[in-house]
Formats: sequence, structure tokens, C-alpha cells
Amino acid sequence: QVQLVESGGGLVQAGGSLRLSCAASRRTVGVYAMGWFRQAPGKEREFVAAISRSGDSTPYADSVKGRFTISRDNVKNLMYLQMNNLKPEDTAIYYCAAATGPVPTGRVDYWGRGTQVTVSS
Repeated sequence: QVQLVESGGGLVQAGGSLRLSCAASRRTVGVYAMGWFRQAPGKEREFVAAISRSGDSTPYADSVKGRFTISRDNVKNLMYLQMNNLKPEDTAIYYCAAATGPVPTGRVDYWGRGTQVTVSS
């Protein structure tokens, strides 16, 4: 089992940047694929970005391609989401996820509690 804790959310103006972090309670490299999902008010949770267990695959949602970058620090068991050129439509609660299968096509095994990102226009 693994616990996930997100941090780094906040309020930012459109065009600004934020970096989200996800701290895992145990080693994830080679064990879990990791990902970020988000949920805006009144909408379903949606996929944002993922990184494979080996780190050699990083799929993104079309809405964030070229603006967001996912990465992981295998020594510190951390995962990051660098978000640049933020838009008001990026406003959502962002969740960290871990899965023994592929993300996002497989089932997520563990979720964090989320961190709020608010982008003002």
C-alpha cells in the first residue's frame, strides 16, 4: 500500500505557473505508474498527465500538452507537475494517483486527497 500527499496548489493569475508535488510513502519507481488527474466544480474527474513505472512514457491530455510537464524524483519518491501558462479552465482540485497497471488506461489503485489550483482571469 502507498499513501500519496499532494502539495503546491494555490491561487495564480492566468499566464502564471505552479509546481505541484506528490509525496509517496514508499518507493514507486518500477512499482507504480503515477499520474495527475483533476476535477473542476460540477465536472467529472479527468486525466491530466502520467508517467510510466520506468519513466520512459509520459502521456498528456490534449488540453495541457505543451504547458504541463510531469516528472518524478525516484530517490525521494516524489512526483511533480510543472504547470506553465495557466488558464482559468485549469482551475480544479488536482489529485495524485498511483497504479500497478498503466495510467490512465488502467485502474488507479491509490489516490491522494487533492490540492486546489485556482487560476484567475
